[in-house]
Amino acid sequence: MAQNVGQDRSSDEEIMEFAQKEARILITLDEHFGNWVILPLNRHCGVVRLKVHPTTSPKILEVLIPFIEKVTDSGIRNHLVIVSKRGERWILTSEG
Repeated sequence: MAQNVGQDRSSDEEIMEFAQKEARILITLDEHFGNWVILPLNRHCGVVRLKVHPTTSPKILEVLIPFIEKVTDSGIRNHLVIVSKRGERWILTSEG
């Protein structure tokens, strides 16, 4: 959570910059991370955009845990992955 690392009041750009600097995969419910007009993605460790309704902890875990169990850090690098109960959509955001 952004608030756990002092980023709760940060912009999407600042959160992404922090994740890149720390070499972290970003997991978010924020739909802006799936919109390149608002936030262009280049080289990064990976962004996972969860589409969960309602956004309760049990519903989030129901979608997130199976995804985490099968994905690798290197496999998600430079990808935006939109994950929902219906499946996943992988989008390569950078060749580097």
